[in-house]
Order: sequence, then C-alpha cells, then structure tokens
Amino acid sequence: MAGGAYHRVLLKLSGESFADPEAGFGIDPRIINSLAEQLSEVTRELGIQVAVVVGGGNIFRGTSSQAHGMDRARADYMGMLATMINSLALQDALENRDVPTRVQSAIQMTQVAEPYIPRKAVRHLEKGRIVIFAAGMGTPYFSTDTTAAQRALEVGADAILKATKVDGVYDADPTTNPNAVKFSELTYLDVLQRGLGVMDATAISLCMENKLPIIVFNLQVPGNIRRALLGEPIGTVVHG
Repeated sequence: MAGGAYHRVLLKLSGESFADPEAGFGIDPRIINSLAEQLSEVTRELGIQVAVVVGGGNIFRGTSSQAHGMDRARADYMGMLATMINSLALQDALENRDVPTRVQSAIQMTQVAEPYIPRKAVRHLEKGRIVIFAAGMGTPYFSTDTTAAQRALEVGADAILKATKVDGVYDADPTTNPNAVKFSELTYLDVLQRGLGVMDATAISLCMENKLPIIVFNLQVPGNIRRALLGEPIGTVVHG
C-alpha cells in the first residue's frame, strides 16, 4: 500500500454535498475548494489513487419532485447532465491546485470530457491523476450509487468511500431522532434486510457479490477524507 490503508479508492459524492447547506442547491465555491484541498493533500502526501463519482442532486435529480410529470428517462438524462456540471467544477478546483484531473463521461461530450474507457481510467490513476466519472451509467434508471459500485469494480478500487452529511449509518435519522444508534460495522445483508439508506439495493448487491467494502463517513468534518484513507475508525464500515 501507499501511505494509507488503501492503494486505490473510489470516492462517492452526492450533488447536495456541493451546495450551500442553507440554500440546498447550486455550487458553493467554499465547499468545492475545501474538497479539492483535501483531495490534493491525500493524493500528494499519501500517494493513494483516487477516482470520484459525483451526483447531481444539487442541480437536478430525475426522481425528485422537480421531475414530477416528466418522462422518467428524459428526467434521468437531465440528472446526468447535472453531474457533468459538478464534475467540471470539481476538476477546475483541483487543477487550480495543480492536481492533474481527468473527467470521463458515460455520455459523449468530447469538447469537455473524455469518453468513459475503463483501461484509460486505470492508466490515468496509475499516473497519479484524479479521475472523475460523470453522467452516471449513461443510461436511465440507474443511480449514481450503482455507478459508483460499477466504476469501483471496473477500475479495481479497494473500497468505496461514501461521503455523507452524518458520521456514519444509524438505525434512524439522527437529525430528527436523538435516540438513533450508530453502527460502527454492518454486513451487506444487514443493510439490505434492515433497509438502511447506505446506497441503493443494486449498489449494495454489487459490492456484496464482489466483497467491496464501503466506508460511510461525514464529509463536513475537515480532514475526514484523509482519516478514512488512513483506515482510522470513523463512520461505519459495510463489509462481508
């Protein structure tokens, strides 16, 4: 391994993590710059290879109330385009810090991103570049959670880091239930059987079949990406 517990990881970011917490939408430059700074530090100092999958919920989500009455496939494609906006914003923040970054899109957008080619993505990672996977799976009816699991397996990641707004997985919503109990570890079957909102069922099943661990942690605590990569006991680990 390099300087941490993993050699190569996939970081899953929700679109909402880019937004101003009060507004709940759009891109907050302070947040995206903080995220870029953390990624810059871990790639340079720890030498860990990092791929990223970004959601688009801060702009448009195909399954949200925004899309009420729309054709589901068309709404999902709009959500994929939203992920591209977030991906380009993150790329810009990283390259402003001299971190070489490539955006690969599952939908052809050759003027702004490379097409998604797994072997080329691996080559970028081996050269120390951060690779951001945009536009989901390129087809409707698949979430960016499923995309994260699929891409992580295709590029040979050791783990998925699932960044959230809370410090792990609870048996109830900790923001509304003060008695919610946090889990330090869970099995994939625990997540599926108890309906815990770690990732969707398709993503969890993919990880379970391929023994790919998921680390759920709070992105809003500065330095948590580094702690997760070092294998420190933060958040919740989902494994076999």
